Amino acid sequence: MKKAVFLDRDGTVSREVGYVNHEGRLRLLPGSAAAIRRLNNAGLPAVLVTNQAGVARGYFEEPLVHVVHRRLEQLLDEEAGARLDGVYFCPHHPDVGEPPWRQDCDCRKPRPGMLRRAAADLGLDLGASYLVSDHIKDVSMAMTEGLTGIMVRTGYGAGLLEYHAHKWDRRPHHVTADLAAAVDLILELER
Repeated sequence: MKKAVFLDRDGTVSREVGYVNHEGRLRLLPGSAAAIRRLNNAGLPAVLVTNQAGVARGYFEEPLVHVVHRRLEQLLDEEAGARLDGVYFCPHHPDVGEPPWRQDCDCRKPRPGMLRRAAADLGLDLGASYLVSDHIKDVSMAMTEGLTGIMVRTGYGAGLLEYHAHKWDRRPHHVTADLAAAVDLILELER
């Protein structure tokens, strides 16, 4: 069983632009490719876990999610020779869309289905792993599953931390400026 670093996509690895309904809208956040490369070099699998309810909402079809993820992997490689060891996404929404997209599934964060599936597929130890996200719901889910939860201030993170943190029942294990700083922290904790 291996440790891994689970990464949210929008607002953590790439810019938060709303629904990415065209591959050209995907933009890496500064330093994210180099940060993922450092995880690769350290032997820590980097696994993307992302909700993509735009499919259920009818904003785009599921094949576009695959196109966007291929573009993401291409950008990571071009910018820093970085790679993702797994890519998992949830196209569902419990309240909107038509079946099969409209469903109350176990894979839509903050439910842990994607984490558990990745752990089974890739032989990962969730209790020794990390999750980095700009959303407290993702971080809380990770902590419930035994992962170390790290919240970044990119994407929605800064606003959530400044205006909503006082209402949270749980706090992230760590808060960092961005993915690069989160990776710095993870590599320090792994020494």
